[in-house]
Amino acid sequence: MDDINCEEQYANRFGEVAITLGFIDREQLQEALLEQFSFSDSARRRPRKLIGEVLVEKGWLTLHQVDLVLKEIFIQPQQH
Repeated sequence: MDDINCEEQYANRFGEVAITLGFIDREQLQEALLEQFSFSDSARRRPRKLIGEVLVEKGWLTLHQVDLVLKEIFIQPQQH
């Protein structure tokens, strides 16, 4: 898997978690994803910003909400 696919998968995962947590809706995610990626001269998609950064800049997420989404993605619940 190349770096671009990994970045797209991460952005989609981040967005899905943010939707599940009720922070954004699907339309906001789609708009942010479109803004996040641009086409270079070689017609290869390259990310310009992290998806969380785009969502914060648009005023749809706070930094605290970004932290909560990241914790949900990367911190596994403790097994008892």
